Amino acid sequence: MPAGLLTAAAWDVLRSAPVLTGAQSAQVAAVRAAGVEVTVVSGGATDALLDAAAAGGTAVWLAGPAGDESLARELGLRLARQPGLAELELMYGSWDPPGARLLDAVEVMDRLASPGGDPWKRAQTHRSLAGFLIEECYEAYDAISDGDTDALREELGDVLLQVLLHARLAEDLPEGERWNVDDVAGTLVDKMVRRNPHVFAGAEAGSLAEIEANWERIKRAEKARASVLDGIALSQPALALAAKVLDRAGRAALTAPLPSPDAQPDPESRLGATLLALVAEARHAGLDPEAALRRTTLAHTQTLRTTEPPTSSS
Repeated sequence: MPAGLLTAAAWDVLRSAPVLTGAQSAQVAAVRAAGVEVTVVSGGATDALLDAAAAGGTAVWLAGPAGDESLARELGLRLARQPGLAELELMYGSWDPPGARLLDAVEVMDRLASPGGDPWKRAQTHRSLAGFLIEECYEAYDAISDGDTDALREELGDVLLQVLLHARLAEDLPEGERWNVDDVAGTLVDKMVRRNPHVFAGAEAGSLAEIEANWERIKRAEKARASVLDGIALSQPALALAAKVLDRAGRAALTAPLPSPDAQPDPESRLGATLLALVAEARHAGLDPEAALRRTTLAHTQTLRTTEPPTSSS
């Protein structure tokens, strides 16, 4: 957790007795900034701690990030050899909530993309990274398709890397254009709260279909788009794009005849019209044309592998 983010009980203890520690750290700096005096002990830590406790009745050792195990071991042996010398109580200053390691990831990315960090990351732009973001998303998709949850964990980490790097690079944009990872998270949190009133605002949940319809209604009110087709990612694969366009039009009850293959002026246009008609058929049948073609192509790939002649080894 960030330095200084401690429980109320931990702060009470720090303010109640002399505080000693083994080295300077961000935590020490944060505690001092809050008005608590901290003494750094360079040697003889056990004796210094016991002397401070004897003088005031209580003394606090502020452990470093590694936990100061050698001190704990030496102090435990000393107290075991001399019963009644002092009582030792261990207090955890904080507990990491879910998501705490995301803070570590943000800190690591900041170091990599700051002066003295990784030259490659510092040389990137949002545009130069665009292809990597798509690639990492596809690799996560492959892990899902394979049912490999271990691989999915790693691939989602690679997607997160892209998010963190884009956010860190945005901190170096010109004045007035800058944003950071907290802006990304804050925008997401605000959106989730607004679009889920059945969770955060006491609205009645209803059926899944009603929840989806309410989501779309809130989204339309937020975006104030000129067309129901606005906001569709035009860079997605063509079959998925066609399915999305037809689905969005169907939800809005927009109807228009599909282009006739026979009326097209060239072979490519005729093929496109034929494919669009197939996508429309798939939508009416409740099928995903992108997933269907991918599945069949992968199966055919395996068939082709069986027909390859064996490679000769030297």
